[in-house]
Amino acid sequence: MEELVRTNDPVLISFLESILEEAGIKHFVADGNMSILEGSLAMIPRRILVDADQIQMARKLVRDAGLEHELRPERGQS
Repeated sequence: MEELVRTNDPVLISFLESILEEAGIKHFVADGNMSILEGSLAMIPRRILVDADQIQMARKLVRDAGLEHELRPERGQS
């Protein structure tokens, strides 16, 4: 799986999950339970991970939604 977005914004996470699900793109929100350990201070961002074979389509959906600035750099780019 590859990282698509990293954020502390629960509304953004919910929105991205919605558009990914609608497009049939399997994804996983990592670090969602870390807030319990950190005391809900939102210091540890959640990561939306997508299967490598669907990452380009997922990136296109995020760009089409006007959220390109939220995307993590593509592999091999800094």
